[in-house]
Order: sequence, then C-alpha cells, then structure tokens
Amino acid sequence: MKTFCGRANPATGALDWVEESEEYDYHQEIARSCYADMLHDHDRNEKYFQGIRAAVSRVKARGEKVIVLDIGTGTGLLSMMAVTAGADYCYAVEVFKPMADAAFRIVKKNGFSDKIKIINKHSTEVTVGLDGDMQTRANVLVTELFDTELIGEGALPSYEHAHLNLVQEGCEAVPHRATVYAQLVESEQLWSWAQLQPMEVDGCKLLPPPAVSHCAGAHSVCDIQLSQVSPHRFTPLGPLCTMFSVDFSKPVSSAPQSHSSSFPAQSSGRAQVVLSWWDIDMDPSGSIVCSMAPSWTYPDPQSAPVNVQNCLLSNQSCVWLFIMCPLSQQGTLSEAPPCRPCCVCQAHLVWTRTRFGELNDRQRTQSYVRALRSVVKPDSVCVGVSDGSLLPVFAHMLGAKKVFSLESSGMLKQVIEQVLNANSMSGGVQILGIRPDQLSSTDLAGEQISVLIGEPYFSTSLLPWHSLYFWYCRTALVRLLTPNATILPCSATLCMVAVEFQDLWRIRAPCGTCEGFDVGPMDEMVQQSLDFRESHESEPQPLWEYPCRALTQPRAVMTFDFLQCVPEQPIRCQGSLPFTRRGRCHGVALWMEYQLNDDIKVSMGLTRPVSEEGACEWSLHRKQGVYFFRSPWESSGDGRASVSYSFTFEPSIGDIKMDFTVASQ
Repeated sequence: MKTFCGRANPATGALDWVEESEEYDYHQEIARSCYADMLHDHDRNEKYFQGIRAAVSRVKARGEKVIVLDIGTGTGLLSMMAVTAGADYCYAVEVFKPMADAAFRIVKKNGFSDKIKIINKHSTEVTVGLDGDMQTRANVLVTELFDTELIGEGALPSYEHAHLNLVQEGCEAVPHRATVYAQLVESEQLWSWAQLQPMEVDGCKLLPPPAVSHCAGAHSVCDIQLSQVSPHRFTPLGPLCTMFSVDFSKPVSSAPQSHSSSFPAQSSGRAQVVLSWWDIDMDPSGSIVCSMAPSWTYPDPQSAPVNVQNCLLSNQSCVWLFIMCPLSQQGTLSEAPPCRPCCVCQAHLVWTRTRFGELNDRQRTQSYVRALRSVVKPDSVCVGVSDGSLLPVFAHMLGAKKVFSLESSGMLKQVIEQVLNANSMSGGVQILGIRPDQLSSTDLAGEQISVLIGEPYFSTSLLPWHSLYFWYCRTALVRLLTPNATILPCSATLCMVAVEFQDLWRIRAPCGTCEGFDVGPMDEMVQQSLDFRESHESEPQPLWEYPCRALTQPRAVMTFDFLQCVPEQPIRCQGSLPFTRRGRCHGVALWMEYQLNDDIKVSMGLTRPVSEEGACEWSLHRKQGVYFFRSPWESSGDGRASVSYSFTFEPSIGDIKMDFTVASQ
C-alpha cells in the first residue's frame, strides 16, 4: 500500500504529490513529535511528580484505594510516577498507536505492568464496567493535554467527557487548576505582524488598503516564544490581568464562554496587542506551580484614572480577545461581545504574520527600493516574480515604463490590486495569473523584459534554498529577456555556521532516563523514524525564537549565479570549518543571502555579525534551516576540531543534499 504526500518542489514552485511507502506518515509523525522535548524539562516533570504524590496522599488519607486515569499518557511517565507514589492501579490512555506500543514496552521495562494498563484509544472512547477498558471509575485524574492556548489540543472536551463518564465525583486532578493571564500592550514590532503599514518609496507614501486596515485579521493565536521578545519592544498599557481559571477537579464544560477583566490604564498608547500565557497549579493550595510566563518581568507603574474592558472569549479549542471601552465609570460595556474574528480582506489569508512583518520592515524595504532605483529607467519593462510581493508596485512608483507581476493565486492578485486601487495606481501594474513558463510576448504586449525582479519569496518554500525557484523562473523567461537585462537579485549564497542551542537541541536528543524511569524504548522508536529520512535532512526553524551560540565563524559555502540559467549538471562544494569557540555543538544553521546589486545584500539569516562571545541575531521574517547532528560534539574552541561539509545542488529537483562530519586533528 502506498500513500501520497504533498511536498514543495523548488524546481517548479508547486506542491507536488509524491508517492511514499505506507510507513512514511508513521515515521513522519514520530520524527516530528518532539516527545523528548517535554521529557527533558526537569522542572515540569518534578512538579508533576510533586503534584501526583500530594494527590495520592490525599486519597489515601480518605481511606480509599487510589485508581488513576492518565489521559494522553505518552511514554507512561506520569502513570509510573503515580504507582511510585503509592497508587493502586493506573489506566493510561494513549490514542497514537506507536506511542501506546512504546508506553507498553516502557512500563514493562520498568516493572509496572501489573499496576498500569495501557489503553490505545481516544479517551472519549474508553468504557467503564466489568467488560470495559476500566473496571471502575478513577479517583485521580492526571493529564498533560495543554498547548500554547492551554485548550488547543482538545483539552476541554476530554475533561468534560472524563468527568461525565470516567472519574468519580470529587476526584483529585493533577494539574488541579489552570489560569490564563493577559496584558494589553503597544508594540510596533508585534503590530507589524498583523496589519500592513504605510511605506515610503522615493518620497511618496504607499498606503495600505482600507479593507486591510479595518480587517480583524487572522483568527488564530500568534504562537511565539515571548521570552525572546525584549521588553524594550513593547509598552504595557495596563497590569497583568487574570482572565479566567479552570478547576480540573470539577466538571468542565466545552461550550463557548466569555470572561472579562476591567483594569485602569497605566500609560497612554495604542492598544495593539494582547500578550497571554498560563500557569497550572498541581495542587489545590497552589503551592506547586508550573508557569509558562516569559522570562522577563514588568515594572509596576502608577495607575491612571482611565478604565477599559479587556475581554477574552473561548470555545472548546481556541481563545480570542477584544477590547471594549465602558460607557460609564460603573463599567457598563458599550457593546455586546462580538463574534469570533475572521479575515474579510483576504490579505490575512494569503500573507502569514511573518510575511506581514517582512513587508513592513522599513530597512528591508529601503534596501530593495535603493536597488530598484539604480536599475529602473523610464523605458524599463519590469516583471516581478514572487508571491504577493510589493516590488512591482515599487518599480511602478519609481517610473518604469511598464510593470508586470506574475502571481500564483487569484487571492494574491486581488490583494495586490487592492493596494494599487488604494493608492490611485489601478492598472499601473498588470497582474498576470500565469506561471513564468506560460508567459508569452503577447502577454507583455510585444515588449521584452529589461528588469526581472524578485525578493524572492514563494509561499510553497519550506527551507531557505527552496526560494531558488526564482532561478528556475529566470531560466524559463530567458527567451523574453533583453540581451542586457538586469536580474535582481543577481545571485544567492547559501551560508552556514555550527551552533550550540540553548534549548532547541531537546527536540532531537534521546532522553535515556527520565526522573529515574528508563524511557529507552521511546528513544529507539524516535531514532528509527529519524533514520527513515529525517536525520539526513534539514528542518525549518525560526531561530530568533531559539537562542543559539556560534561555535565557528559563519561561512558562505555555495553561490548561485542568477545572471546565468540553471545548469544541467549538479553543483558541488565541500570544505571544513574549524571550531573557534568552546561549547557543545548540536548542529548547523543554514540560510540564504541575496545580492541585489554590487552594493546591496539582504540576509534571510544572520542580520548582524556574530558577537565575540558567539551570540547570533537572526531575521524575524524567515525560517532558517537546521541540520542536527546525531550526537553533540564537545568543542574546545582551539581550532583543532572542525566541521567538514559537503553540499550538492541537484538542478533536476531544485534541492540541496548535504552531509556533515566532525573530526579533530
């Protein structure tokens, strides 16, 4: 049996359906699951263990047998903690069969098979009774079902069903309680990820379309590592508010609910963004707390005599917020809570949040405008090849004779047309919904292309070098280019640096023993799936969210000349990069840099030189590639050890194969 999987094709810019073996989905699910990440979190594990010990003790103090229900058991870790704490029996529920099989082996290996039953079902399918999955209802409920929004992994329906069907009334729950917090802030950086902002091009303003400016935007939460957003990047407008709490020891409803918090504004500013996180109390007293709060802390400014309402709505799988001003000092709301926000302008459906941020980056915009200004002439015929790009609009504003833009989707075409109409430039850019290989001289009204422009950006690109699709577009258009046509960018460079990650290494590192329990079978399962394909490939990661330290100097390892067509033969390069700093090397970070002209270069990776200590500052707008080593390498930093690399660009598929080894002299 075969399965078909969607995969980005850098040679065509399309999403191809590729036939894979029936094991492909299985191995992908395991390889990308990041199970080990949580197991490496000692603080979280320790607090779960403390909460479980306390819950078991409370039930025993009542003279009852301790029956535990563990929903989403994963490796069975929490069930093994419960038995170790004195539980009489545990029902461990895991819906993902490979993980349930691993949990069975882990429980057996640690000698708990007589006290823990692994149930390979969704918890809502579990039955209770003499012939059921559980002989009796549990009096201790243990779970780890939470995500960034607290309730996004279907936690509320699972709890609701468990209280109705699987646990006793008045059961103990670990965690006992969850609390969601929110703070209203002004932040130009974060706001730039939500709305298109005015831009200046050669002294002229480019305004966002009204429909985009007034749109509620994407309805989903913006999931980022808040600890990596510096407090200097935002201004708190009010105190940290407790939005709502959920007591998991009592029946829980998955029906939509609204909660409000009234607070005095503490500083003036524009209410742009709500920062939110949660913590969980492992016990009723709140003495064992596991917090998701960011690492920075807030000042405590004096209150100002202004009231606003900050309201948060939730349903069974998501949370959203909105701001309302009261009509009176008594806090009467001026309007009823609105429906769930949704995009009506289409821009938020085709531009991701990071894409909004990229389009709004003034420094980046000025780099492209300066490069365009140097090549666009009154007789220029420009063609833009990038998804949802504003570069063709800039070329028109700079006085090009004719400008065409090739857009990959009808929605993107409509969004760019909105931008043109909002700035009285309708028809200034002819937007063609065709691929480069379909473009003809007729489409260009008999003209030839004198300036071919791209950022490049393509929505199907997953890894940095997938944007080399621009090179294939340039090759497809060769018959329509003038003999001295300008190609912008004129080249691209693949760069690399060996790094030590602060935390990201956990998603790939084997765990071995976790809190005294042997979880080796899970390590073996994950490694087997990684070896299926993932261990030989890079994966995309937004490295600005995951701090790392450079242990070598950055190096440009492969250059692609856009002034020439894509070659028929592979391009190969190899070399070595010595370790110049002490540390533990977990892998290699990779990114692309684009040479717009002789003087201007834009980086999709490092945005500043690496500091003396090895600190890296990464682009906020693009993901970088990360190649994890199978085992970390301890670097002494004396230059005697180095990373050897080998890269092969395969023109037939538009992808780059790579291999790395670490050796000392």
